[in-house]
Amino acid sequence: MEIKIGLQNHPAVMQLLTDHHQEMMRHSPPESVHALDLEALSSPNIRFWSLWDNDNLAGCCALKALAHDHGEIKSMKTAKQYLRRGVARQLLQHVINEAKNLKYQRLSLETGTMAAFTPAHKLYQSFGFTSCAPFAPYQADPYSTFMTLQLV
Repeated sequence: MEIKIGLQNHPAVMQLLTDHHQEMMRHSPPESVHALDLEALSSPNIRFWSLWDNDNLAGCCALKALAHDHGEIKSMKTAKQYLRRGVARQLLQHVINEAKNLKYQRLSLETGTMAAFTPAHKLYQSFGFTSCAPFAPYQADPYSTFMTLQLV
């Protein structure tokens, strides 16, 4: 599998991101869904990657700069046919490595609290992420879990 930078406008990526947003809407009220749209994912403060298995999209993720030393993981999604095949683990390791290369001291994320998010919680915890208070523009929300990882 190969990680490629960008490609947010590739039809397969656009469909995966649409699926991601729809899934978030099934589990949380609209005001608690923080998934970014295509325009936001193309912002200069966001780096976006997609993981490909030949011509098949396996997953995607993004890293948003919050400050010179703090980044946020966004739009982490695995294609259904690639679930439980290490895609999320590979993408998460890539984002962590990129954050370290950017000299970030901390990497944070927001995810849901419902049972559907349990696999994500376990993945992040396995990399050392711990619960934290809301960060950046977020507010406390019963539908949001906030996690962070100290990189230095």
